[in-house]
Amino acid sequence: MRLVCPQNQLAANLALVGRAVASRPTHPILANIRLDADGSNQSLGMTAFDLNLGIQVSFPAQVVEAGSITLPAKLLNDIVSRLPDEDITLSVDKDNTMVSIVCGSGRYQMHGLPVEEFPELPQIGEDGETTYLPVESMLSGLASTLFATSADETKRILTGVHLTASADRLEFAATDGHRLSVLQTGFLDADEPPVTGDTVTTNLEVTIPARALRELERMLNQQTEGAIAVKFDQANMIFQSANQILISRLLDGTYPNYRQLIPSRFDRQVTLERKLFLSALERIAVLADQKNNIVKISIDSTGQEVSLSVEAPDVAAGRESLPAQISGEDVEIAFNVKYLLDGLKALPSNEIQIQMNNPTSPAVLVPIGASKMTYLLMPVQIRN
Repeated sequence: MRLVCPQNQLAANLALVGRAVASRPTHPILANIRLDADGSNQSLGMTAFDLNLGIQVSFPAQVVEAGSITLPAKLLNDIVSRLPDEDITLSVDKDNTMVSIVCGSGRYQMHGLPVEEFPELPQIGEDGETTYLPVESMLSGLASTLFATSADETKRILTGVHLTASADRLEFAATDGHRLSVLQTGFLDADEPPVTGDTVTTNLEVTIPARALRELERMLNQQTEGAIAVKFDQANMIFQSANQILISRLLDGTYPNYRQLIPSRFDRQVTLERKLFLSALERIAVLADQKNNIVKISIDSTGQEVSLSVEAPDVAAGRESLPAQISGEDVEIAFNVKYLLDGLKALPSNEIQIQMNNPTSPAVLVPIGASKMTYLLMPVQIRN
């Protein structure tokens, strides 16, 4: 195996594919990246797979001799990223174990492992299906829900985003048990040809790990428009663009019936300017951090005013007031300030509405005049 490619191309693609390398590999091969030099296409393909998440990329290279090998991901990335911005010559010895990297005045050698030890990437079975999802809608859905997934591995199903697709819409949902974020967006028909032999569908209901979706978000940010091909079965999902493939195991189990958590009616509605509310909350959050991360919200329907307050005894106290359009009776309610900030940052509108019933029932934040997003937040009980 012998090839020549630009340092910046190799470094950029190594950084991308390296995100799927196992942080604590259970076997030495899982700490490696697979390199495949293709002479017919004059390209270099790279693959990383930690048994749950796989990333595969390819880019043009001058392939003198085709071949394959796996190399330690961290060491390879550390070397290549520090080399000068010149062409790199990468060659493998006859025993297919030692790799030489030559760039400028530098010459490095490292030991590889045979590709036979590298795990096979999951394949979609004969019962698998294919669909095309609009990139713009995918990015909007991920931005609106990823932050609300759980980090608690004991609640594994909640560590992912639940994605539902039908003929006319996409719905993204995420919850960690304290808050719920749901976004509905139109399903834009993608002008992509069906893949021969695959069943093309727009019916989809899966729960995808948040870690895989964060990598997908990075991948889609390079494309930003058009559609991405998606193949899936009951166990795996494959996202495929022109020169990148992301493979993820799906989460087992039944996702909670989140729709029944959203109240059907509300006694109180508060309409606010989002950026004004967000700025006031960010200022007062500095004090909330000193105590228990809780902010109290007082709604004054007579004065058409909302007040935010934090009291940290023996430390500090603060209060912010801002105008609002209020219907319903006065009420005091408290929230985790971080959860409230997360929702406000994700809502895609200039004005928002807070809908609520009483201080102990869920409150819902919705954007006004923007995409159909619902952010449900459980209040914190106030003890006087």
